[in-house]
Amino acid sequence: MESVELNNKTDVNVEQRTQPSLPYDPAYDPLKSPTPGVGRDYAPTYWIGTAGEPPEDDGPVQGNIDADVVIVGSGFTGLTAAIFLAQNYGIKATVLEANRTSWGCSTRNGGQAQCATGRLKRSQWIDRYGLKTAHKLHQECLDGMETFKELIKDIDCEPQPGGHLYIAHRDKQMPILEKEAKLLRETFNYDARIMDAETVKRDWFGDQEAAGAMHEPEGIGIHAGKLAFGYHRKARALGVKIHPASPVQGWETHDGVHYLRTPGGVVKARAVGMATGGYTSQSLHPQLKNRLLPILSNSIVTRKLTDDEVKACNMHTRQVITDTRILRHYYRLLPDNRLQIGSRSAIAGRDAPQSKYKEMLVGDMHRKFPLLQGIELDYSWWGWVDVSHDMMPRIFQADPKETIYYALGYGGNGVMYSAQAGKRLAQLIAGDKTGMDMPIFESQLPFPNVKEVVESQVFAPFRRFGQSFLYRWYAFKDERP
Repeated sequence: MESVELNNKTDVNVEQRTQPSLPYDPAYDPLKSPTPGVGRDYAPTYWIGTAGEPPEDDGPVQGNIDADVVIVGSGFTGLTAAIFLAQNYGIKATVLEANRTSWGCSTRNGGQAQCATGRLKRSQWIDRYGLKTAHKLHQECLDGMETFKELIKDIDCEPQPGGHLYIAHRDKQMPILEKEAKLLRETFNYDARIMDAETVKRDWFGDQEAAGAMHEPEGIGIHAGKLAFGYHRKARALGVKIHPASPVQGWETHDGVHYLRTPGGVVKARAVGMATGGYTSQSLHPQLKNRLLPILSNSIVTRKLTDDEVKACNMHTRQVITDTRILRHYYRLLPDNRLQIGSRSAIAGRDAPQSKYKEMLVGDMHRKFPLLQGIELDYSWWGWVDVSHDMMPRIFQADPKETIYYALGYGGNGVMYSAQAGKRLAQLIAGDKTGMDMPIFESQLPFPNVKEVVESQVFAPFRRFGQSFLYRWYAFKDERP
């Protein structure tokens, strides 16, 4: 990228809804494509199909812009970071989005806000970090739930509160859940409770695979599209500029100032926060190359169930539910009586449109709910999840000499934690590190080391080959008695 002289053109608040200039790309792959696109349309998700019109935005970047802070990515994290920068520090950020607002993870997830950060359990935190740090991380999750609840209280995102039901999909999982629940109660003072299979199927949710379950008190289901659009409106009301169809296609830093090239002009920024989730391209910035393993997750949503069908399936709760598979399922009964369920998908983007992945998920649904054999589907989609190589997120400034920050790596638990991560990202950008003495704020996203290669990941150049092997191994472990 060549150095650019800015003309000091100021941005103008334009009331408009930027329309897509390109269709949805079902085969997009962040490891293969240099950018997520320019103005591509949304994936055909339930959330987009039922959220209403996207909110007004500030149009694509046109000409050169001077900004104090640029946030790259207009999903949950980017928008909440912009909200907290404005609310808490008086900084009005400029948000750059490659396609349409919240086009990536934020409108393709399962809508499950759980009291978690990353993929590790509390017992694994203790093993990795020690008890003192594990307590801090637990409190960070509790604080994150409060941050999330406060943010959504004036957003009509169809919240379904009450907790999280963690279903043992095999008998062998029950001792593990019982041990974890005991730890949560006695060590973290967190009221996790164990239920037997009969109680789960009769009184909670008629998942025919259930061998029992652990219930934890924190968990909220939300409408992801309405939440994303609500964050968007909240940010713009605070003076945040949101520019769709404006991917960062080039990046130079001179004398501590960043020059971000978009199709419509260059944005000059004194600080940049990256919040691109599973749609982080390899070419966005050298600090992030090969530091995430993007994986695909599939979701389906049925037609509306009748009251009799809901009753026959013993669906007595609308709380968020996951099972204990490594390749886990997440599911719940939506407010309009549709069943939503998601799990693993293809490994490479080019394979994602193949019907076999939807058929696999439909088969999983039938095993759990045999009475739903043959039920029509209203929605089917897939999306990328940002998994870090040690299964924990990072909100971090990689180089103290550069004003570049990122919040990434939620591993499928970003619906809630993205709100707290946005708050923490805003803190870092504003120079406020209060309460951030934890590993997820003090170290960068790691490259995979030998231990992680063996346990869960693969060395970056061979990640897809290794992922294919691991999926087969995980499926074997998940399904054996």
